[in-house]
Amino acid sequence: MKLNHINLGVTDVPQAVDLFQRYFGLVPAGGGMPINEQMAFLRDDVGALLSMFRVKDLQYPKVFHIGFLQDTPEQVRAIHRQLTEGGFEIPAPHENHGRLTFYFNAPIGVVIEVESFLG
Repeated sequence: MKLNHINLGVTDVPQAVDLFQRYFGLVPAGGGMPINEQMAFLRDDVGALLSMFRVKDLQYPKVFHIGFLQDTPEQVRAIHRQLTEGGFEIPAPHENHGRLTFYFNAPIGVVIEVESFLG
């Protein structure tokens, strides 16, 4: 079985599209799927779909987040550096349960994790 898509409510769709394209390599889904102020559809490098819809009163449970797995700890550090150079205030990556990871509260209303397994 293959994960087909994840649907997120976000506070600002264009800002979310920019974040996911610029820092995480997602691309427009194509096939007539829109990218506008109200909704957007992006794909990752294995074809999974991320759909996003603008929500005014956004609330996720405390444990909710989306995660991006990297191949190496160096890639985690590189994404962290790119995000901080882009103006995001993010805690430094740290080791946790055999992973190098960091979480941050993206300004679109979603918590994002970036991680890589160690060794």
